[in-house]
Amino acid sequence: MGLDLGKIKIKHFADVEIYVQLQESVRGCDVFLVQSTCPPANENLMELLVMIDACRRALAKNITAVIPYFGYARADRETQGRESIDVKLVANFIIEAGANRVLAYDLHSGQSMGYFDNKPNQL
Repeated sequence: MGLDLGKIKIKHFADVEIYVQLQESVRGCDVFLVQSTCPPANENLMELLVMIDACRRALAKNITAVIPYFGYARADRETQGRESIDVKLVANFIIEAGANRVLAYDLHSGQSMGYFDNKPNQL
């Protein structure tokens, strides 16, 4: 696409918590965060959420989460009683963190897209 990658500082604290700092202004910009949630899924998901939040707080105009591998997408329904529908929970996390749009590839099932609440310009 001929675009330069944005500058971002990502590190881990001693207790392995993730720290993100944007190294340039994104105020009023359309931001595309490309982050897979492949193994280690929890760490990569948290990194995505923290990056989304940092962009939202830095007043990005639009934040699009580009997720080549959407972890937890296989947990898209209850197969037995008293189970979490993980893909719905992850979808909620992403939207609540501040993503305006989500672009995901090759989801486990089409119904996974339905777990994103119908907010304008979300998908």
